[in-house]
Amino acid sequence: MKTKLLIYPVIITDVTDESGHYFTVDSPNIPGMHTDGDDLPTAVHSGIDAIATMLDGIATKDLPKVQDPRKWSLATNQFVTYITVDMGQWQLEKQRALKTKTVRRSITIPEYLDDLAKARKVNVSRIATKALAEALQ
Repeated sequence: MKTKLLIYPVIITDVTDESGHYFTVDSPNIPGMHTDGDDLPTAVHSGIDAIATMLDGIATKDLPKVQDPRKWSLATNQFVTYITVDMGQWQLEKQRALKTKTVRRSITIPEYLDDLAKARKVNVSRIATKALAEALQ
């Protein structure tokens, strides 16, 4: 999938209320986009996912125009930051998350390893899955 980077300014609000301390993320560019996180990195990560979710499937020509954040009125507990979303990467991760169903796959291992695995009650499928995931990263 081709890389398609989107960059939108967002308003981060530093909130402390009866729920505790957290950060909210809103974008005047994308009506209805609102998310939060317990800390700033989590809020920004949530912002990436929220922007991608809101804009998934929208044609490039129909994407919301990026507004000039210098025209936004901010409260003292707010600031502007830019969030970059790699839509291609986000869509790959979304597809990967949807394909978590396991499939039966035959593998060949030496007999002595099979005997040891059985004796020690080792889950060969789990180990093979982990090793394959690491090898393909």
